[in-house]
Amino acid sequence: MTPPSLYRLPDLGGRVALVAGATRGVGRGTALALGEAGATVYCTGRSTKANRLPRGKSKKVSPFDHSQRPETVEETARMVTARGGKGIAAVLDHTDAKEVARLIGKIRKQQGQLHILVNDISELIPQDFGKTFWQVNLENGFANLRNVLHTHIITSHFAAPLLIETSAKSNSPGLIVEVGDGDSYSYRGHLFYDLNKTSVIRLAFAMARELRRKNVAAVALTPGFLRSEAMLEHFGVTEANWQDAVKQDPNYTASETPLFAGRAIAALAADPDIMKKSGRVFSSWGLSEEYGFSDSDGRRPHWGKHYKEKYGDTMNSCDEGFYKYWFGGAMDAVFGDWP
Repeated sequence: MTPPSLYRLPDLGGRVALVAGATRGVGRGTALALGEAGATVYCTGRSTKANRLPRGKSKKVSPFDHSQRPETVEETARMVTARGGKGIAAVLDHTDAKEVARLIGKIRKQQGQLHILVNDISELIPQDFGKTFWQVNLENGFANLRNVLHTHIITSHFAAPLLIETSAKSNSPGLIVEVGDGDSYSYRGHLFYDLNKTSVIRLAFAMARELRRKNVAAVALTPGFLRSEAMLEHFGVTEANWQDAVKQDPNYTASETPLFAGRAIAALAADPDIMKKSGRVFSSWGLSEEYGFSDSDGRRPHWGKHYKEKYGDTMNSCDEGFYKYWFGGAMDAVFGDWP
């Protein structure tokens, strides 16, 4: 754990961002981090005050059941504004292409520009870990693929033209961030979960290839062990006394708030040389070492170092040796000028 440090806010004044899946977790953390840096942030999601299901006292509700969590997208937007940015709530379903197209049209009309897109929509249904691919619930798995991969592709599809137009008129490159879990291509313990989390990395790589001459970067990002709203509830703690959870899971000593990953994204957005990073996957803790940002409590948690000390050097993060095989190939050799 790096000692406490003073966080220096990047300047994202005048930038417009869309955070897809901003109701809670890394999405909310990202919206807040972009807001505190001065950006206008469209915060999207399906969780609104009008559709929150009350938690019945007669039965226990899973902290990971998003349909009954209390956070709302309107609340996130208010928090963005309170931090100095401009938060705009947009309640919509990102699996609906028409709804997403209308939102991008609204951003174009209201702002005339879009600099940053963050795709953080994740699994709709908790994964049934502990089951093999011949035992899993197929419909739940397919629903999660739709909720993650379909939403990310749909949103990027409609947002890309405005990102490209904006970057052509600006000195600052545009940025698409795919939020996943893990910065390696190793197995993640569950067929559908593995497909989702490795595929969002692949999305960033593929989009980067097609955006390489458009002054828009596409990267993937993984947070570390999160102190998200659901995880805090799972351990029966709050952000004020989160260290009590270390008694239940010693790994939590290296945990981070969603704001930490959000500040990683803010740092990427403020980097004038971001195009050099396009097509790669990064970790919140690795970017903290590079850019020097801290978590909300001033500390700089480093999940990578903690993992190595406890489990050995087995994380197998994507590195230059990996990218050697990732980039190039037949497309570059035969169709190197496309697009």
